[in-house]
Amino acid sequence: MKPSLVSLAVLALGCYAQDRSTEEAEAQITDPNQECSPYYYAPVSLHTSSFPTIWQPASILPNDSAAQALWQSIQPNIPNIQPKPSPQIITSTSGSTNNTTPTPSNFTYDPTDPDCWWSYHQCTTPKLAGLSPDIVNVPEPLTMGFGFDDGPNCSHNAFYDFLASKNQKATMYYIGSNVMDWPLEAQRGLADGHEICVHTWSHRYMTSFSSPDAFAELYYTIKLAVGVTPTCWRPPFGDVDDRIRAIAKGLGLQTIIWDYDSNDWRYGIGGTTKAQVDSNYETFINMATSGQFSSHGGIMLTHELNNFTMSEMVEFYPQLESAFKYMVPVGVAYNKTQPYVEKNYTLPTFEQYISGLTTSNSSAASSGSGSDKKAGAATVALPMSQIAKILVVSTALFLL
Repeated sequence: MKPSLVSLAVLALGCYAQDRSTEEAEAQITDPNQECSPYYYAPVSLHTSSFPTIWQPASILPNDSAAQALWQSIQPNIPNIQPKPSPQIITSTSGSTNNTTPTPSNFTYDPTDPDCWWSYHQCTTPKLAGLSPDIVNVPEPLTMGFGFDDGPNCSHNAFYDFLASKNQKATMYYIGSNVMDWPLEAQRGLADGHEICVHTWSHRYMTSFSSPDAFAELYYTIKLAVGVTPTCWRPPFGDVDDRIRAIAKGLGLQTIIWDYDSNDWRYGIGGTTKAQVDSNYETFINMATSGQFSSHGGIMLTHELNNFTMSEMVEFYPQLESAFKYMVPVGVAYNKTQPYVEKNYTLPTFEQYISGLTTSNSSAASSGSGSDKKAGAATVALPMSQIAKILVVSTALFLL
């Protein structure tokens, strides 16, 4: 029996809906079953040998002479601080996960915290000379440093559409392995005008790595299919000390932490309920309305991790918008107009952003459907002749 014209049309529409060849087409997919089905994207798939195995701890590849040369150039500036055992997150009586305890139990550490180890005592002012303090909040009063960890999530289109509908930009901390899995979703973050930062290759505790491996965790994440070289990063679990900060500095990366944890990632783990996460959001909102951010703004840790964490932000967005005078990417709050090594992409200043210019004239804007990209979209839609520039990290880019 021959197919009818109607069935052929339906089939054609189905094929179009599953177009996985461009960022614009990928941004239009809203069916979660389609969004999260693996796809082949040649600019990444043809170059996987140039990167570590996804979701495995990274090491410098033996044949990567550029990475080896860069590591050798910054190694003399790395302090002789020994790797630490992976901390085990514990919850304090206040419900915060900002307190950790080292494991194994026989591990001893100087209580004066000589390494400024965040996981030990939330130290954010390095004790090693020459290192910048971690960013933990934003300087503008009643301002929220808006951002999300653990992206790009394969099902984030509805969430990014929501942000676009609000003309809201954020700081996106992308995991290298996620970028390899979902390169077009990563490109959407840039095309929509968000600030892209590094969140390591495999999302492990950074202080537990040897120094060369910690370097690899950052190096291979810095420049993948997104087409830009970030200058900011966030350590998974906040786990950083002066050794890791020094490695990050060698790669031109500013460390960003937070001053309040939504614990949204804990939902469903150990019996954590939505009501508990709701309460964390409400506490942060009450902090704003009670004047605790009258002299400076705050950064709440939230995630692009799954449908719950993204939906939670959508639900509380109106309350956050009401409690805070401004909600801006972290870089914007610091007037960091040059967010990447590349000079053809800029962020607006804080004053420009709050005046309505949420994307610069060299960045791309989204209509909410991913189909109406404006000036700057070429930065994420490069021809095949430039793939090597996207996928291979150039040593020269880091000699800042």
